[in-house]
Amino acid sequence: MTRYGENVNVSPGERMLSVFAGGFLTSLALRRDDRSAAAFAAPAGLLLWRGFSGHCPAYGALRMNTAIEDHKGQHTRRVITINKSPEELYSFWRNFENLPAITQNLESVRVTGDRTSVWCAKGPAGKTFEWAAEITNDVPNERIEWRSLPGASVPNSGSVAFRHAPANAGTIMDVVLEYEPPAGSLGVGIAKLMGRTPGQEIEEDLRRFKQLMEAGEVPTTEGQSSGRGLDS
Repeated sequence: MTRYGENVNVSPGERMLSVFAGGFLTSLALRRDDRSAAAFAAPAGLLLWRGFSGHCPAYGALRMNTAIEDHKGQHTRRVITINKSPEELYSFWRNFENLPAITQNLESVRVTGDRTSVWCAKGPAGKTFEWAAEITNDVPNERIEWRSLPGASVPNSGSVAFRHAPANAGTIMDVVLEYEPPAGSLGVGIAKLMGRTPGQEIEEDLRRFKQLMEAGEVPTTEGQSSGRGLDS
């Protein structure tokens, strides 16, 4: 049995949110009759335990530990195969102004030079974040790397690599993103509690990109099952 304070695997931001949510549900339980109060009391207790102890049994089962990652930037990598040539995929991606069409949280990208651009993205609580970025490596039809410039509200970097899939089955895309989330660990905690991890968002973005390149349109059935998963 896990004792208080042992096996901490929840970041400070998530712990704070858990205590807040648990306290809110407790207040609701105290205002209800005996039957309906039980519906709030159980999850309230679990959230309060999660917050005060810093231990999440679900994270333990999945071997996740956000406490270790709390003060580090978020690192996410996804791989997908798209039935188009590397040249076609590179051409789309190289013009960063195309990316808002496939990325939910990206509002706009304005190219300001051969290797520079300005990005604007949606953040927590309806806020928007803007930063300048530069391309640091560009190998036509093979690889693009970029990073934010000093002073960015969301420090970040990324890369996308394109290579031919076996048996002429299209292109394998390897996407890596690293960034400091808005609101720091609190922003990460909010995203995870709401079921929107960076990895899940990138998977959805890449599925939209695959649909756009292969079928010529972006699917609009948000909220439905996404079907086949990405290559891993």
